[in-house]
Amino acid sequence: MRAVIVAAAVAFVISLFGTPVAVRVFTALKAGQPIRSIGLASNENKVGTPTMGGVVFIVATVLAYVAGHLALTTLPERQIAQEGPTMTALVLLGLFVFCGAVGFFDDILKVRRRNSDGLSAKGKLLGQALVGGGFGVAALYVPSTNGQTVASEHISLIRDISWLDVGKVGAVMVFIFVITAMSNGVNLTDGLDGLATGASILVLGAYSLIGFWQYRHWCADDGYARVNEYCYQVRDPLEIAMIAAAAAGACVGFLWWNTSPARIFMGDVGALGLGGLIGGLAVVTRTTLLSILIGGLFVIITTTWVIQIVSYRTTGRRVFRMVPLHHHFELAGWSESTIVVRFWIVAGVCVAAGLGLFYADFLAAVG
Repeated sequence: MRAVIVAAAVAFVISLFGTPVAVRVFTALKAGQPIRSIGLASNENKVGTPTMGGVVFIVATVLAYVAGHLALTTLPERQIAQEGPTMTALVLLGLFVFCGAVGFFDDILKVRRRNSDGLSAKGKLLGQALVGGGFGVAALYVPSTNGQTVASEHISLIRDISWLDVGKVGAVMVFIFVITAMSNGVNLTDGLDGLATGASILVLGAYSLIGFWQYRHWCADDGYARVNEYCYQVRDPLEIAMIAAAAAGACVGFLWWNTSPARIFMGDVGALGLGGLIGGLAVVTRTTLLSILIGGLFVIITTTWVIQIVSYRTTGRRVFRMVPLHHHFELAGWSESTIVVRFWIVAGVCVAAGLGLFYADFLAAVG
């Protein structure tokens, strides 16, 4: 637990004090967020606000992971169940950094062109697929010394579903889909000050709890497994908890400056990076299907966006006033702060329901 707390605290401090530095740097570089004129009141005063703030919380998370491992060296030998950096950490942090890199390239193009046209949709999807495929292969084809891989060949809900074996190739394809879907979901949510950041904090906090719970009931812990039949067959759960906690702490520090009125935006570098990390956390904790509920706000916003696109292209009619969904409510007369807080509540309810199902499964098994 000490390592998880240290990682979260270090990430928070770095992000809290590093973000205003990034504001000055990106302002000096004239890296302002290009704002499309789409008739929304929330956009009127945002022209020129620096973007690419996601760089701060990505760097903070990586540094905090290192700090968390330094804290591990002070723990009793029995508790040091993992040697770092592990393949699990490399996959999760790699997804965070390289999905962020795709977003960073997109942001750079927007800033240089002085408009909101960055990478094409196909280019962005290709970049996400390449990152997801590369780390998916590492997660499925690089086993630890006991033969366990970071990801599983089975589709998972709260643990692997034994009859849903898709094989290694199929599992890599699922991995790519989860990473791409979640990164785009967070990116679509990032439209109002603090909205995506706050929702991500809730989801990352949930995965930190899940990772630590799996660590305390881990099949690889001989002391626990000898007396308990019910355990979690995952790889490096303490690493998972540390990285999720570090990312959550970094986002809390960033939210101090990102809440309305935002001093800086996370940009695609932050949104795609966070989505890639959250998707990775879902796969490595064996909660792929449960992530649909835990990340419910992202799923809702993505689903309504798809409904709008399909409806307009097939019938010429719009189901919503505007997508992503938060803009629909803006046009309905809701204030930006009202939308953000209410969407956070939706995200919190989804996270609570997901954690409830996770724990209920545990109680059902040991009861």
